[in-house]
Amino acid sequence: MQRLSPSSPLLTLPGAVPGEGVDEGVAAHYGDLFREQRSLADGSGVVDLSHRGVIAVTGDDRLSWLHLLLTQHVSDLPAGRATEALILSANGHVEHALYLVDDGTTTWAHVEPGTQEALLAYLESMKFFYRVEVADRTAEFAVVHLPAGSLAPVPDGAAVRETAHGRDLFLPRADLESYAAEHGPAVGLLAYEALRVEQHRPRLGFETDHRTIPHELGWIGSAVHLQKGCYRGQETVARVQNLGKPPRRLVFLHLDGSEVHLPAHGAEVRLAADGTEGRKIGFVTTSVRHHELGPIALALVKRNVPVDAPLLAETTAAAQEVVVEP
Repeated sequence: MQRLSPSSPLLTLPGAVPGEGVDEGVAAHYGDLFREQRSLADGSGVVDLSHRGVIAVTGDDRLSWLHLLLTQHVSDLPAGRATEALILSANGHVEHALYLVDDGTTTWAHVEPGTQEALLAYLESMKFFYRVEVADRTAEFAVVHLPAGSLAPVPDGAAVRETAHGRDLFLPRADLESYAAEHGPAVGLLAYEALRVEQHRPRLGFETDHRTIPHELGWIGSAVHLQKGCYRGQETVARVQNLGKPPRRLVFLHLDGSEVHLPAHGAEVRLAADGTEGRKIGFVTTSVRHHELGPIALALVKRNVPVDAPLLAETTAAAQEVVVEP
């Protein structure tokens, strides 16, 4: 059984409503979802991601060793440069997604809640003679997200991943509550997820299933480097890239705003022309309510679905936008 991270102290803030499933350890929102979204879009607020797993790799060989295991080119990763990477199965299916930064002495990664133990076990099994140490630091460090444009400072000594979407800080867990109080407002995970969906960014366990390959989600380039050396699952990546096409593709959906409920994760997607009894051609991966776009979703559909075809997500009409080209 996967062990989740400790519940966040920010769940005691006024209006805090706990998340569900793997996100139950942090607040889904603090009473005003759209205000929290607008706060992030305007460059303010602190998102509590303290339920995510934190892995630290130290030792002289850490980058060259990780380079052999990950889909990303990290052997000469400069200190302070953020990247992301995957670990694949022997058949090329996505098993782990890591969000990385090296601070000059330690490579830090945050991962999906509850996946850190399996990841740690795999990394430990691959150490061999390399000068590396791998540790689960989830109990000691908490991840918080600052949106792009945020003026909140980075505490001295804290590792930080800076991307176009904002900054992820690895804070001592004991400092989480005071940092959020000083540099808030606290923003719930639903607001963060709404912007993630808007930005077409896949999430392990939501946009992925047991047979997902990186090409289906647009991870080629951002998390998979096509010119690096061998890693587990590389044969599948190369074969699909050079000779074939992925069986499925990620799409962005504009959902009918007159519907009261959102289609749940796993809800069946069909061609609208075939009606609700038609053949299933995909499934909803994440659905959210956006402060400007209304109800939106990501979905995984068969590659050959026409890019302009109206769809149904369960019974909800949906217009698709291309994320991964067919």
